[in-house]
Amino acid sequence: MTDTPGTEPRFDPLIHPSPRISLVAILAAADWVDFAYLKEQLALSDSALSKHLSTLEAAGYVDTRRPSTGRRRSVRASLTTAGRAAFAGHVAALRGIINTAVDHDDAL
Repeated sequence: MTDTPGTEPRFDPLIHPSPRISLVAILAAADWVDFAYLKEQLALSDSALSKHLSTLEAAGYVDTRRPSTGRRRSVRASLTTAGRAAFAGHVAALRGIINTAVDHDDAL
């Protein structure tokens, strides 16, 4: 099967890798999420999670805050408007692929 020009799904390569799309999906469901929660849910090391957050923040998709409570300092993350738009577009592209596969399966 060949693709018709203009119908190929367009992924956001920045959020497509599995850890990042999972990270963005968690952030999309909340206003702010603590680093510790993200680390636990994604089963990532501190350094791996920090790298993904930094990459997404550099692209303008994520905002991070480092509030201090006495001597303790934490990290919280949130999706920006651009990050939410990128995630929504990526999900739409994935749905397009799934719909194509279902339509193709129904035609068999």
